[in-house]
Amino acid sequence: MNGVIAYIRFVDAFNRRVGRFAMYLIFALMGVLLWSSVTKYAGMPALWTLEAAQFVMVAYYTLGGAYSMQLGDHVRMDLAYGGLSHRRKAMIDGLSILFLIFYLVVLLYGGISSTTYAIEYGERAHSVWRPYMWPVKLVATVGIFFMLMQAVAEFLRDILFLRGTSINHASEAGL
Repeated sequence: MNGVIAYIRFVDAFNRRVGRFAMYLIFALMGVLLWSSVTKYAGMPALWTLEAAQFVMVAYYTLGGAYSMQLGDHVRMDLAYGGLSHRRKAMIDGLSILFLIFYLVVLLYGGISSTTYAIEYGERAHSVWRPYMWPVKLVATVGIFFMLMQAVAEFLRDILFLRGTSINHASEAGL
C-alpha cells in the first residue's frame, strides 16, 4: 500500500513540475510567431517558423497533458457526471481510465516505433527547411509516457478512494 501511495505522490509531483515548465513554452511559441510576422512584414519570411511553431506546440500540449489530467482540466461531459456522488465518480473514472490507459499504451508503442525509425533513418520533414523529425517525435513520445504514468496514478487513486483511502493531488497538497 505504501508503494502505491509513494508512486502516486511521485508521479503527481513530477508531472506538476513538468507541466509548470511546459506552461512557459507558450512564450517560446509566441516568440516564434512574432519573428514569423516581423520577417514576413519585412519581405524576407523565415522558412523555419511554421514548423518550429508546430514543434513547440507539440511539446506544449504533450508535456502539459499529464498536468492537465492531474488538475482535471481535460474535457469531460459534466451534465450527468456533476451530480454523482464522489464514490460513483471514482467508479466511473476508474472504468473510463482503463480505456485511456489502453489508448496511451497503443500510442506509446507507435511513438516509440516512429521515433526509432526517425533516428535510424535520419527522417526529415518534407519542407524547404528539412528539420530532423526525431526531436519532436521524442518529445511527443516522452509526453505520452508521462500521461500514461499519470493515468495509472489516477486509476490507483480511484481504487484507493473506493477502498477508503483518499490521496490528494500534488496541487491540492501544496507540493
